Amino acid sequence: MSIHLRAHAFAANPLRGLTGPASAAAAAVSSSAAADALRSLLDGADTADHHHLSKVLPFRRGRPLTRSPDPPAPSPSSSSPAPPPAWRLAWLPPSRVPGVPSDVFVFLGSHGGDGDGEEAAAYWAVDVSEVEGARFGGAGDGSAFVDLRTLMVAADWRDKDAMGELAIAGHARALLEWHSTAKFCGACGAKAVPTEAGTRKQCRNESCKKKIYPRVDPVVIMLVIDKENDRVLLSRQSRFVPRMWSCLAGFIEPGESLEEAVRRETWEETGIEVGQVIYHSSQPWPVGPNTMPCQLMVGFFAYAKSLEILVDKKELEDAQWHSREDVKRALTFAEYEKAQRSNAAKVNQICKGVERGGQSISSDLSVESEEASPMFVPGPFAIAHHLISSWAFEGAPKVPSSFSSL
Repeated sequence: MSIHLRAHAFAANPLRGLTGPASAAAAAVSSSAAADALRSLLDGADTADHHHLSKVLPFRRGRPLTRSPDPPAPSPSSSSPAPPPAWRLAWLPPSRVPGVPSDVFVFLGSHGGDGDGEEAAAYWAVDVSEVEGARFGGAGDGSAFVDLRTLMVAADWRDKDAMGELAIAGHARALLEWHSTAKFCGACGAKAVPTEAGTRKQCRNESCKKKIYPRVDPVVIMLVIDKENDRVLLSRQSRFVPRMWSCLAGFIEPGESLEEAVRRETWEETGIEVGQVIYHSSQPWPVGPNTMPCQLMVGFFAYAKSLEILVDKKELEDAQWHSREDVKRALTFAEYEKAQRSNAAKVNQICKGVERGGQSISSDLSVESEEASPMFVPGPFAIAHHLISSWAFEGAPKVPSSFSSL
């Protein structure tokens, strides 16, 4: 089973203004204009005319406010199973977020408008973890704060709107978590204050005024290939759910290229020497630890020059070579659609107040099956899945002759 996405999960954010017709781009709202309108709304002015043009997504402890209505009941004559519930972000008008100063709202972008009189709406995110007196979500309201990883697994990767919502939520979480950690200037230690509608920060020390930009942590993720024996190197970490294997990955160090990082990480973790390195794709990953709110996963195929594995047990639990047939069986056996449907139902129950939203990551990422599979790989929400399935079903790209001497 090879699953092809329009874009990786958390990419193709519809609010970033890089896709769509030119007329929509012309109608886009600038961050300064959006901030002025938001301040007016929070001050109680122009609510009748502009209330609908500002939409706010509250977060609590890194979790976006989410709605999940029940799906329509299938026709009695239909033999198809009922569709799973589809979650959506619970946007609120600014009046529903009282007592929050305008400078803690983070501008996400604008959407809608046709450049011919119709105005685009401005979208915002705000952390309400410490807001007192305001109620968001809960039984009867049909909404709840849901962990972003759970939403990731519950999103239907065939639904363009669902994947767009996931990308928006990921972008918002990355910015809000960055704001919560980047509170002081790294140059002089003075307090850093939001600027440009929360998309930047600046040191408020008049003698410093250092500009501070959102943090992105680049990570190389690589599928190491033994071309001669038609197999790939997969690894396990102790934090993985049972039977899950994935690609090697590691952070880029200062002063090294992406290709050098691939070779160094592979050597350090497995003792395998890598020669040719070929780029595949990249994916934003805003579901890492709070101290690294937005990793950028940069994916590669890497060709092995040596084959003996020496696992660094401080980094990995195990690493093994797996044949193409074994990998194909793992991809076929792993019933990702069942995992998506069960997590969509879970989100629906959380929004109804029936189930708590703090379940473990392991239960979210597990793959359902009637019998135990010897192994499976991450689902289609992860770039690792697409690196592995691309090799298993389509083969790795040809190595340019210019790399033959590496």
